[in-house]
Amino acid sequence: MTGRSQFDYRTQNILQSIVEAYIENGEPVASRTLARAGGSQLSPATIRNVMADLCDEGYLSQPHTSAGRVPTIKAFRAYVESLPTHRRLAASELQRVRSEISRSDSVAERLEKTSHLLTELTRNVGIAAAIPTDTQTLAKVEFLLLADTRVLMVVETRDRIVRNRVVTLDAAVTQDELNAVRNFVNISYSGWSLATIRRDLRSRLAEDRAAYDTLLCQLQVLYQNGLLDLGLTAEVHFEGTSNLVSPDLEFSRERLREIFRTLEEKQRLLDLLERFLEQSRNEVGVQIGLGELHPSLQDLSLIGLTVCLPSGLTTRVAVLGPLRMNYAQALSTVYHVGEAIQSLSA
Repeated sequence: MTGRSQFDYRTQNILQSIVEAYIENGEPVASRTLARAGGSQLSPATIRNVMADLCDEGYLSQPHTSAGRVPTIKAFRAYVESLPTHRRLAASELQRVRSEISRSDSVAERLEKTSHLLTELTRNVGIAAAIPTDTQTLAKVEFLLLADTRVLMVVETRDRIVRNRVVTLDAAVTQDELNAVRNFVNISYSGWSLATIRRDLRSRLAEDRAAYDTLLCQLQVLYQNGLLDLGLTAEVHFEGTSNLVSPDLEFSRERLREIFRTLEEKQRLLDLLERFLEQSRNEVGVQIGLGELHPSLQDLSLIGLTVCLPSGLTTRVAVLGPLRMNYAQALSTVYHVGEAIQSLSA
């Protein structure tokens, strides 16, 4: 934990007990409550002295003079760092996670299933996002001639993401000519990364023979109209915002409205995942308090994982919840869901 070496065993246990008691009931924690709770051998006076030191160090606050103590964001961070990340889920839950994710036939369906599982297992907001990259590999392209020299260009990568765009060409083209270009691209480049294909195409189209080769001329027209550059648009799914509506969490109506407005913005969600999970590749990352991104999120925490798949697709899975969430359950769930996605995509 942060400053773990500064704590002796007794102090660490007391801080952990305070955080867990506060997570459970949301009330300031009194020294007498701790002394009674777990059969502690420490007297209320000894616990009060330790709590006073933790207050001085910024781990606890005291809402009122006669009240107990409340853990600060610093205390939650120290608490989370003391928890094991890889605590196993129950065997039935592990089986269900793998089974439901494996039955997903598309990236969109997998994201939807993942966010649902995260929500159901943690009782918080489950988030799953897929961020395409240039390292994705091509499965195939397809071209369909529409009316008025318009062409539908379809690009499918091997992770089953399909992108399409309708473009208007300057000159007429036949479906047979489009089929010839399609066959050339699929035979030449299927299994190549998008970035490598672009480099090779630029080299081919720069050669002198491209000026008089009919197929390459048609390919150049489509390339200049954005073939293989259909936009790396991220897809994000989230579920479970209703879990934040609870009298136990004491969010005001105005605060809830602000949180919901913030979460409804897709780009804001992606910024949230990018900023706080950038360094969490294949390791669970935790951010306690999200006020840096938006003031409405200051009393929320994010637990997430970035999974880089062999296909080149980056997937981020996360749980968003109140400071008082069950961190042990969320850490374990995120880890095992990410592990399932990684293993099933290998």
